[in-house]
This record gives sequence, structure tokens and C-alpha cells, in this order.
Amino acid sequence: MRKYRIRVGLDVDDTLYECNSYAVTIINRNHPDEEPMKIEEINSWGSSGRHADERIALYSNPEFVRTQPVTPGAQEFVKKLSEIADVFFVTAVPACCMSARAERLVADFPEIPAQNIMIGTRKDVLSLDIMLDDGAHNISSSRAAYPVLFRKPWNTGLSGLLSVNSYDDFLHFCEMVRNSFSEKFPGLNEGGVLCLVGPSGSSKTEIANGLTKLEGFEKPLTSTTRPRRKGEGEGSYRFISDAQFLREMKEGSYIETTVYSGYHFGTSEKDIAPIVERGHVAVIPIDICGAITLKNLYRQRAMLVFTRRDRAEAIKNIISRDIDIEDKTRRIMSLDFEYRNSEVCDVEVNVGADIGAAIEKIVSLVKGA
Repeated sequence: MRKYRIRVGLDVDDTLYECNSYAVTIINRNHPDEEPMKIEEINSWGSSGRHADERIALYSNPEFVRTQPVTPGAQEFVKKLSEIADVFFVTAVPACCMSARAERLVADFPEIPAQNIMIGTRKDVLSLDIMLDDGAHNISSSRAAYPVLFRKPWNTGLSGLLSVNSYDDFLHFCEMVRNSFSEKFPGLNEGGVLCLVGPSGSSKTEIANGLTKLEGFEKPLTSTTRPRRKGEGEGSYRFISDAQFLREMKEGSYIETTVYSGYHFGTSEKDIAPIVERGHVAVIPIDICGAITLKNLYRQRAMLVFTRRDRAEAIKNIISRDIDIEDKTRRIMSLDFEYRNSEVCDVEVNVGADIGAAIEKIVSLVKGA
């Protein structure tokens, strides 16, 4: 079977080389008498956190660029990616740092031709199949068919973007795109994971609740830092603090984590595996980042269903919710990004006024009817 070579663009800073974390290390070394700065203090790519000006100044220092550590696993990742795609490095550095950046890339990633190094700030003019970048502003303006956000502490404020947590997830996503024309439809007859992906206001939670009332469907308990909403019982989510979530995430308690509307969500394998082993279907309303992670883990035993609802109805649903105005605003602003995610799901189901009809359609898909 013929395999097409897709064109993939890779950002460099904080995607292949440590940048913000390296800057924090230098800043802490320069200020030994202060409380050490933490990477979590940086909540945007611009000037934020303590010593913001000092951090930004480092990015224009050729010596900083020349000595940036390679992110662990980056070289193996690029080598694997180059086997299935034409890889381009897309990087923005000041003119004084261009030589240092190009020399490092050629030396550290010899499998990528030097002519595939694109240096400049106008990432929005490049036409690629897939683009991976940790800058949300670059992803939102990208002309790539599939702009993918690499999740980092400073880009969690924007929800709905197609995003991944790891190199492994991105490699799997690229394989999904490359093989989409020949992939077999997932089969969940003997158990698996059903990911309900869709824009906010598309009734994912209502559909999940309806499915779990049926034989063979179960909802694993997802942990979250968002406040409990009116009417949500103990079985809705496992509600925990930010500190506890971050501690458990560092301990490896979750197989997938994501941030939506500023709140953390995480799913543990110990909650999903028993459901699948029983031959049942684990039903999870989830964003596209978590869905790709689960697809990477469960492959043909994971089905990604995009729940499409009319935009006006989705907005009405968001507005009617008992959440603060900032959360409503973030959700509405993310809708355009979220609707694009339908392209990477296995199937799309229209959700109208009759939620039951959507549930019946999903059940028929799961059973292969």
C-alpha cells in the first residue's frame, strides 16, 4: 500500500531545545539569594513571571542559543518522524542568533537537510500538512492543515486547540493523518474506549450519562480541579485541588492530562483498564488532546466520536450554564478551534434537540450495526 510523505513543521524553542526552563535555570543561578523561580510562574510566551526582562533578554544572546540543552528524547523523536514525513524546522530567533541556531540544528539532527531549516517570525505564511508549536499564537494563526499545540505550562489558557502532551502522541497523530485513508474503523465489541470529542455546549456530558445507563457502557472517574457544579454527585468527577493534581501528575498517576478553560483534567489507567478488561466500553467526554493520547494507547480499541451541534445552540448551552463569565467567554472563543477537531475523529454524530437519537447512533457505531 502506498504511503504518502506528509510535510511536518517543528518549532524549536521548548519543542526540541529547552528554552524557558533553561532560562529559569540561569536566572536562579544569577540570583542565589532569592527563592528559586519555577517554570510554572511563566504563564505566557511573552514577558511574564519574575525577572521577565532578564529571561526575554537571554533569547537574543547567541551564547544562550548555542548552549541550549536538547530536550530529552528530541533526537530520537525527530529521527522517527523523518522516517514517515518530510520534516522542516520552523524557528524564530533574532538575526544575531541565526548562525548559532542553524549550526546546532545541523549538528544535533543530521537526518534533516539544512535546506529544511526555516528561520523567521512569519510562521503564518508557511503551508504545511502539520505544524507542532508550543506558542498558542503561532498555532492559532497557522496555515497548516493540522496546527498542533505542544502543551506547556504557559499555553494552558487557550482551550479547544488540537494539542498533544508528548512526542509519542504527536508521532501517533502524524501516523493517524498519514494513514487516515486506509485505517480500519475501530471495533469495540470486545471492550474499548469511547472518546466523546466536541465543542463546549455539544452535550458530551449528557450523552455520556445516557450511554452509561445502558448495559456494557461505563464512565471511568476522571479527576479535575474545576469546582463542582450544581447537581453533580460524587460519581461525576473526582474533585481535587490544583496542588494535589500537579503532585499526582508528577507521580505518574494519569495516563492522560489536559487543561480546559483553565482547569486540569486527568484520567488514570486504573479507572479505565478494568472496564475494558470486562469487555465493556469506557465512555469519556474529553478534549482532543486527551483523546489522541488514549487513541495512542488503545489504537483500534479506541473510537473518537465528534459530537457536532449547531453553533448557535452550542452557544446557548454555554450561556445557560452556571459558570462564571470568564469561563463562558473562553469556551465561546474556543469554538472555532474545536469544530476543526472533527477532521481527526473517527466519526461525527450530529446532536440535535433529541439527545436520545445521538445516543442511539453512537450505540449502533459501537456495535458495528
